[in-house]
Amino acid sequence: MSRHRTPAARPVIDGLSSRALSEIACLERTRNYLRPGDISAAVRLWKDYVHRPERELWHDYEWGNVHSYCCPDPLEARSLLDTVTHALTPRSARELRRIIGRLDAVWPR
Repeated sequence: MSRHRTPAARPVIDGLSSRALSEIACLERTRNYLRPGDISAAVRLWKDYVHRPERELWHDYEWGNVHSYCCPDPLEARSLLDTVTHALTPRSARELRRIIGRLDAVWPR
């Protein structure tokens, strides 16, 4: 069995250095609460969520996510991103927090 990684197995998060991406890949391999691709999926999910129309966000706030049984929860994804920033080195965590911060700035509070 070959131990070579395919390009699809590497995390893809625009704006992160190769060092940060390498750390994320290592975390996804070594932490029992992560699988390969979880962190980049969390970033994508949070990005998609904050760019939803405000009326949809308000509906989620008022009624909760009625599709949570079948679909990933964007607030859980955001929480995971916070957890991951604590597990990364300061330099890589700063890079990821910068990306998350840009997304958080879009989200109407």
